[in-house]
Amino acid sequence: MGASDGTVAELAARARATGRLGIDTEFMGEGRYRSQLCLVQVAVEEEDGSTRVDVLDPIEGGFDPGPLADVLADPAIEIVMHAGRQDVALLKRVWGKPVRNVFDTQVAAGFAGRRAQLGYEPLLHEMVGVRLRKSASFTRWDARPLSAEQLSYAREDVLHLFELTDALQRSLEEQGRLEWAREECRALEAATDERDLETVFGRLPRVNSLDPAQRAVALELVTWREGVAREQDRPVQTVLADAALVEIAKRRPQNGERLNQIRGLNESTARRRGKEILAAVERGRERPPIPVEGERPTPPSPDDAPLIALSEALVRARAAEAGLAYELIAARADLQRIVTALRTGAPEADVRTLQGWRRAVVGDELLELLAGRRSLRVGPQRRLEVNGS
Repeated sequence: MGASDGTVAELAARARATGRLGIDTEFMGEGRYRSQLCLVQVAVEEEDGSTRVDVLDPIEGGFDPGPLADVLADPAIEIVMHAGRQDVALLKRVWGKPVRNVFDTQVAAGFAGRRAQLGYEPLLHEMVGVRLRKSASFTRWDARPLSAEQLSYAREDVLHLFELTDALQRSLEEQGRLEWAREECRALEAATDERDLETVFGRLPRVNSLDPAQRAVALELVTWREGVAREQDRPVQTVLADAALVEIAKRRPQNGERLNQIRGLNESTARRRGKEILAAVERGRERPPIPVEGERPTPPSPDDAPLIALSEALVRARAAEAGLAYELIAARADLQRIVTALRTGAPEADVRTLQGWRRAVVGDELLELLAGRRSLRVGPQRRLEVNGS
């Protein structure tokens, strides 16, 4: 299984010759700060039309990923994946190059009339009649040696990827939706598993209930916690849980006795990390206060629920008629923002449902419905119909 640099160069050259490369990864995230890349499965097309699959091991022996990283970054080469968001984020971080021109078969399936987030095995069976023997998905991919069963599982994840891609692209081309799918896949290029401190801070529970001085302490505690977790390669919550962090920031203890009185702080954490936590609190006291920026989002109203349900009925009906997965068009959060904007007289909600092809499929009609210029009724065969007022 070990790959030489020559093997990697061959795979990269073949991908450039054919214009596409299939790729999947196996990784382990449990008990770590960020996921560890454990295997990389690469598929390329041979001259006789067969698929060559190589399983590359970055743990045992290692290899120079440079030629493949350059292929992933080349927008002229199609990178084929299934449910590839985590794979893209991981490869970008570990290999240090962007991933361009992704064609994600799970995303594409939603435009071909398949249900959203359909797994690789059922999709492969539905589209090309291939069944896989999925038996090693929940195994220790970081342990060596890997079993024959694990290696077989890893190979199968990319062995039929081009066959599936061809079937999906033919179907989408016939429906005039291939560019819609490609547009949706482009968003995957921005996938990342890098942890942004400001984002982590903003997602803390009840962080906006803290006053500016307390928020400064919370940010310092977040910074300290991230550093410890990164250095020790462990989940941040095992260093200091969110709830305890916010409570410490609120109370700003200055000694161990006060720290030990804080509810939710694990006793062993206080014992092992108490001095570091108190030092972080002190540094936070010296930070400039952090005000809550901008207006808080308008809270939902109980009166919104019927309008959201009405909106969802329309979107689901139009999605079914168009042979699209509903989840590609809207989520409840999107509909809530649309309804809230209309209720409060705010500018039109900046949500995907009202943009691009989604607006053409149902977005404009949805706004008409919520403005009272359209109505819904149950028609023949108990199908939902939209009428003008």
